[in-house]
Amino acid sequence: MNAAVTLTTLKRFKQKGERIACVTSYDASFTRLLEDAGVDIVLVGDSLGNVVQGHDSTLPVTMADMIYHGACVARGGKTALRIVDMPFMSYASVPQALGNAARLMRRGGAHMVKLEGGRNVVDTVRALVDHGIPVCAHLGLTPQSVHQLGGYRVQGRDHADAVRLLEDARLLEDAGASALVLECLPTELAKQITATVSMPTIGIGAGPHCDGQVLVVYDLLGITPGKRPVFSHNFLEEAGDIPAALAAYVKAVKDGSFPRAEHSFD
Repeated sequence: MNAAVTLTTLKRFKQKGERIACVTSYDASFTRLLEDAGVDIVLVGDSLGNVVQGHDSTLPVTMADMIYHGACVARGGKTALRIVDMPFMSYASVPQALGNAARLMRRGGAHMVKLEGGRNVVDTVRALVDHGIPVCAHLGLTPQSVHQLGGYRVQGRDHADAVRLLEDARLLEDAGASALVLECLPTELAKQITATVSMPTIGIGAGPHCDGQVLVVYDLLGITPGKRPVFSHNFLEEAGDIPAALAAYVKAVKDGSFPRAEHSFD
């Protein structure tokens, strides 16, 4: 069995330039397959609202949902670092965030919690870290703010937004965040953020220069109903079966062949 992945492992990967492979999971069986394929991080994403529950956004997902799916993933996991999303409005205040993050750690099997936002959540990040709860931040397209953003659109394309996002990344790291998801950003902006912060960046639709990549497991298997994101790739179509598809994804992330230009934004 491979050694368990920790935050120290992720820091070492960034320092050595070794790519980090992350995939979402919502149950024990997929988690076992992902770990067998060599995935470093399993993200229990509130994307389950879309791909499991059938909602058109992540907003209906509850804390009870995240605790349930996090616990399922934890029972199937042995080696991958587990990050569990804090759902919409579960961290609107610092006391609320502390209580809900503790529930995800205690009952949901989380090694780390993820929350969306920039300077608006800096105090929350700092409070969580001060209480021993590791935090993964999330910038760019933040699905919990989809209505405020005007839909699922690439962020940071104009200069002012790019400057703000770069500063937000610095502020989040200063507050103690240990990792950063960058979603739907122009390639060059994601590259600049990755070079600026010492914490590992995990990209999704943010180009090839992030320290790692994440995809929704249903997207990389080509089984998401309806239109799939342009930044995803159907690894199952080429591999033939699910274990081989997951292994092909990990290999492609590690050797830098995924994402390609067609999975990225200018």
